[in-house]
Amino acid sequence: MILAIVVLILVTAQRLGELVLANHNTRRLLARGAVETGAGHYPLMIILHGAWLSGLWLLAWNRPTNLPLLAIFLALQLARIWVITTLGDRWTTRIITLPGAELVRRGPYRFVSHPNYLIVIAEIAVLPLTFGLVGFAVLFSILNAGVLWIRIRSEGRALASANRMVAGS
Repeated sequence: MILAIVVLILVTAQRLGELVLANHNTRRLLARGAVETGAGHYPLMIILHGAWLSGLWLLAWNRPTNLPLLAIFLALQLARIWVITTLGDRWTTRIITLPGAELVRRGPYRFVSHPNYLIVIAEIAVLPLTFGLVGFAVLFSILNAGVLWIRIRSEGRALASANRMVAGS
């Protein structure tokens, strides 16, 4: 029970810290002339992730913790840090493109075009499973798939447009 509470506190603090960093980076990018795309679906993401975390607090705080699954979740956090540090001041939770900037192709982006989304897909499932919440993991995985379907299409269009601008310069 205590381990579950510690994990939930740390995940909550991490997510809040990421929002602060993302907002800081978003403001800086927009000040440099960056453009936001897909803002209409952003509230869905906030609601989804807020409900996921709130649901975990409601259902998991007093449950036993599966240590092998927790280790997988911790490995996912290392991968998340790799993504954030690779993107640096271009990392944000919104779809922001900076005209004239080339796509990042180092770090995890050498291997896959959307590493953060793969990490989020795994996190949405693995953390609830860590606490034995199979139905919760399935439900939020399905909801997340719907939001990511919208988001990845929107991001793909934004990146294609940004690539055309870079290629044309």
